[in-house]
Amino acid sequence: MLRSSNPILSKQDAFTPAARQYGDAYGQSPYGYTQVPAPGHAPTQAPEGRMTFDDVVTKTAITMAVLVLTAALAWFTVAQVPALMLPALILSGLVGFVVVMIVSFRRTVSPGLVLLYAAIEGVFIGMISRFFENFYDGIVAQAILATFVAAGVTLGAYKFFNIRVTPKFQKVVIIATIAFAVAMLLNFVLSLAGINLGLVGGVTGQVSFLAVGVALLGAVLAVLNLVLDFDYIEKGVAMGAPARESWRGAFGLTVTMVWLYIEILRLLSYLRR
Repeated sequence: MLRSSNPILSKQDAFTPAARQYGDAYGQSPYGYTQVPAPGHAPTQAPEGRMTFDDVVTKTAITMAVLVLTAALAWFTVAQVPALMLPALILSGLVGFVVVMIVSFRRTVSPGLVLLYAAIEGVFIGMISRFFENFYDGIVAQAILATFVAAGVTLGAYKFFNIRVTPKFQKVVIIATIAFAVAMLLNFVLSLAGINLGLVGGVTGQVSFLAVGVALLGAVLAVLNLVLDFDYIEKGVAMGAPARESWRGAFGLTVTMVWLYIEILRLLSYLRR
């Protein structure tokens, strides 16, 4: 059983080999001739196809397209009413988190839920991007470019330098990611009580070196999680995972890309002050 270090992709039935394509399907035999079912016996169900890299790329492109479309709609509609921007940002963030948890804990991946996440997260991305763009002209275009460049360079390094993900590497990235998430959650809860730990700077005003370092650390962790995603998908394809798992791979990549974009957006805003 292939297990992932990415909590989005870590399901007990995820990426298990698909049914054998030959010898046990109606109409096929190990020797190439056609089998006819015996009288009174219904033909067996055709086996599910296997996951391929093209499947993952296609599903990821669809998911990202939905996210970008809803982000653009939110940018040009909701953002026209300033009073609605903050509520839309908070609500989409909370609902998006709930959908992530639902998709993550479902035994089988649901394409509808994956696309629903993309649509909701698109609203969140549209709102937070508009907030930053209002104060830093051109920062969204810079963040988008930097995000895709970082992802492309990471994929290129993974393939051309033949990066191998070892158990120790996985463990370090997992622990660091969990610790980072806990620290960010604690900072958010304390900020509601008026306590500022300085881990995250505001949209404007002075920013500390600590906040810059935290944003940089978040971007690095997101990139390392992309490496884990690439490795897991590659192993899934090699093991003959069911075709439906392409949606889970696309979902995991989308979640990581959103995280990377947000960290880069924050980091750029800090550097421009």
